[in-house]
Amino acid sequence: MYQFDISAGTKADLYRDLLAALDALTADETDPIANMANAAALVWEYLPDLNWAGFYRLVEGELVLGPFQGKVACIRIPVGKGVCGAAAATLTTQLVEDVHAFPGHIACDAASRSELVVPVTKDGTLIAVLDLDSPEPARFDAEDAAGCEALAAMLGQRLA
Repeated sequence: MYQFDISAGTKADLYRDLLAALDALTADETDPIANMANAAALVWEYLPDLNWAGFYRLVEGELVLGPFQGKVACIRIPVGKGVCGAAAATLTTQLVEDVHAFPGHIACDAASRSELVVPVTKDGTLIAVLDLDSPEPARFDAEDAAGCEALAAMLGQRLA
């Protein structure tokens, strides 16, 4: 059983501790689904104000639902569609303060108001996207994006 000492201090402290916890969880595990499952659970447990945290995996050219925490979700998302598809198509983090203002947003949970999607890559090749949704408008900021990008960078080396 894992027990982590996750900081309740600054956001930088929180993400530093999450990265250390993710390192401990995934360092000796080679199964990508197990690593995504534990990463989703870790983020879900320690990041406040989320209503969904998980992964969409790139499978045969489209995003397919992977391990997650939250309500049931859309199963397949075309690359280029919605926030997840935009992150996959551009290989760039998508920080959306108001999902209702995002062209082509795919509403899997009507309660979602903001979203952060980070590509997970290895050697420049997309493996998956880390998707975080919140019922709070403008829940995510640049610190969240940077923190989740660090998590995704570590995972990218351990998922493929």
